Amino acid sequence: MLKYIRQLTIILVFTLAGELLNRLIPLPVPASIYGLLLMFGALAAGLLNVQAIRETALFLIAIMPILFVAPFVNLLDIWPIVEPFLLPVSLLIIISTLLTFGVSGLITQSIIKLKSGGGKHE
Repeated sequence: MLKYIRQLTIILVFTLAGELLNRLIPLPVPASIYGLLLMFGALAAGLLNVQAIRETALFLIAIMPILFVAPFVNLLDIWPIVEPFLLPVSLLIIISTLLTFGVSGLITQSIIKLKSGGGKHE
């Protein structure tokens, strides 16, 4: 039990650091992104071992769908405001996703071709 409290405390410290950075740095970056970047930096630098947060992180990932229930209920409260934008936003999401897939695929094929020597000009 103490292990899980320690792991959650580590995660919450990075979350708090992200909140502080969000207040200090005047950029339109969410506090959670700052916290994730700090945790990634600590993991990459070897300051934090994955095993130090593994079980609690896996638990949080497992319950993630439950964490979206409250925002969805709030969305239902403002449905009359959101409804007119639903179709345009959905189309934008679908089109941008397909474009991202296409461009990523073309870039990946180009890189593979260059690495395999197929990119030489004859």
